[in-house]
Amino acid sequence: MAGINSILSIFTPKNKIFYDFFEQMVDKLQEMSDTFLKMVHLRDAKEREKLVKELENLEHSCDDTTHIIFTELGRNFITPFDREDIHYLASALDDIADYIYSSAKKINFYRLDPNEEGVHKLAKLIQEGTVAISEAVYELRNLKDVRKITTALIKVNAIENEADDLFDFSIDRLFEIETDIKMLIKRRELYQSMETATDKIEDAGNVIESIIIKYA
Repeated sequence: MAGINSILSIFTPKNKIFYDFFEQMVDKLQEMSDTFLKMVHLRDAKEREKLVKELENLEHSCDDTTHIIFTELGRNFITPFDREDIHYLASALDDIADYIYSSAKKINFYRLDPNEEGVHKLAKLIQEGTVAISEAVYELRNLKDVRKITTALIKVNAIENEADDLFDFSIDRLFEIETDIKMLIKRRELYQSMETATDKIEDAGNVIESIIIKYA
């Protein structure tokens, strides 16, 4: 009997490596969002530029982890949940990193002063969103506390809705006060990139919701 159990355990879908990769990614996303939030409160452009470089390195690290996940999908027959969901979640997390870094690059490249309420609030929402996604991802490994995951996903949805409203308000205000058309376009691009980051956080939340519906 013990021998049969030993043989059966080989075929049990307990490949945990993907959880390791996802946890690595959300750790990097939290670091990115913390760094970005710090960056938008800095007045010195040279100091902001240093943080952009840090964000670039973190974004590249997320790219590398995403590539590893895709490679492992091709090599592993057994996965902890649907291969499509693993692919979608990896892509969604990587997109969050892309848009945080893109937002930082725009501030640096366009020489924008981010010391503005709308930018600060959106950066804070991004940071809160990555914290919530991290909480949900860390619960995927065992799926023992579905309520904790659900609470985190509800927060993600609320954050995305708040970011939408803040984006609309900020753009409306921008068109009222900005007389330089070039600066208006640059600032609008920044707002759009930051708001899209919250959209990508919600996308990741939707994938996690799909996973818990199937497996919890």
